[in-house]
Amino acid sequence: MTFLLVVLTLCCLALPGYVYAGYPILLWLLCRGRPAVTHRQGPLTPRVALVISCYNEIGVIRQKLDNALALDYPGDRLTIWVVSDGSDDGTDEVAREYADRGVRLVRQEGRLGKTMGLNLVLEEIPGDIVVFSDANAMYATDAIRMLVRNFQDPEVGYVVGAALYTDGASGASARNEGLYWRYELAIKTMESRLSSVVGGDGAIYAIRRRLWQPLQQRDINDFVNPLQIVAQGYRGVFDPLARCYEETAGEFSKEISRKERIVNRSIRGLMRVREVMNPSRSGLFAWQVVSHKLLRWLVPLFLAVGVLGSAILASQGLWLFQLITAGALVVVLAAGGGHLLRHNQGMPMLFSAPYYFVMVNLYALKGIWRALQGQTQVTWTSARASESGGAVSVWGSGAVLWLVTLAVLVGSLGWGVWK
Repeated sequence: MTFLLVVLTLCCLALPGYVYAGYPILLWLLCRGRPAVTHRQGPLTPRVALVISCYNEIGVIRQKLDNALALDYPGDRLTIWVVSDGSDDGTDEVAREYADRGVRLVRQEGRLGKTMGLNLVLEEIPGDIVVFSDANAMYATDAIRMLVRNFQDPEVGYVVGAALYTDGASGASARNEGLYWRYELAIKTMESRLSSVVGGDGAIYAIRRRLWQPLQQRDINDFVNPLQIVAQGYRGVFDPLARCYEETAGEFSKEISRKERIVNRSIRGLMRVREVMNPSRSGLFAWQVVSHKLLRWLVPLFLAVGVLGSAILASQGLWLFQLITAGALVVVLAAGGGHLLRHNQGMPMLFSAPYYFVMVNLYALKGIWRALQGQTQVTWTSARASESGGAVSVWGSGAVLWLVTLAVLVGSLGWGVWK
């Protein structure tokens, strides 16, 4: 029995290591010797529709539209569409001011969510390429040109650009999110070289218009839509030179709330397009999507079982698991310190990194639990809307789980050492 528990515990602890380190290392090894770009690129000027999704974006919509109108792309080949999910703060009125400059507003009544808004606007959009963007994502002047050049290759169905943070050093939350995002961009680069980049980015990604398939209300568009395109036999590539710039949410609670929503919707979406996880259908992409997404979402479950198993084995006097349990205790204690300092933007990484990691995984677990219960968040509120809008109570379930974990770890570690 002890042997089986040791094997189970070690496997559960190894999985997070594979997800966060092993998978990127394998990508790097497989990409060695391959060219930086593994598809054809060329100067193109197809008809492009830039779709900007909005809900109560009065603070940034004017800047976004000015930014879109200043893009270096032929004006007669680019149309700008604003899809508003029932905004009531003046966003629509600002968009209408730009009607004489070619900006088209499509208003969706009833707060049906971003995905349904995209279904609605795509019914009206002709053309060759659709570029999806958020209201707070400011494009580099050549961003559209950089995106569309990749469609020179007929096998490319979608192109993901690089969303870069402008406030990555402005506070503890932004620093951790910026560090995590640089890690993600490196993975996207290697996935693109090897097969296809996993998922899109709501701030900046483009698709061939004819490959769009209407989505269900609970789908997260920039994840499910690329999966559908891969399922149709096309590639998705990442172009780091197609750039946009945005700010992080700026607070731990808002970033964590966003992560919960993404996991909650994405895990269901993956199950809806599950054929992409079949290697006989999508080749290496199946391994990529399982490693990059599915297993990462399940990391909190593996960690929970691994830490619990370590605590039990530590109580039996096994020194390896006493060390593992002690290490877990240190991480949780540091995360607890980060919670106490969460409003201090000067918080050192010693506390902010464990806090960010623990809370992201706790709320990913919450997102999975809600998905299993059939609860899916289909509407969103911008993390920039207000000081409290979109934020979550970090003290509630998070702190209770911390206290329970601490009690188990301290008790089992002490018993294992002094037994």
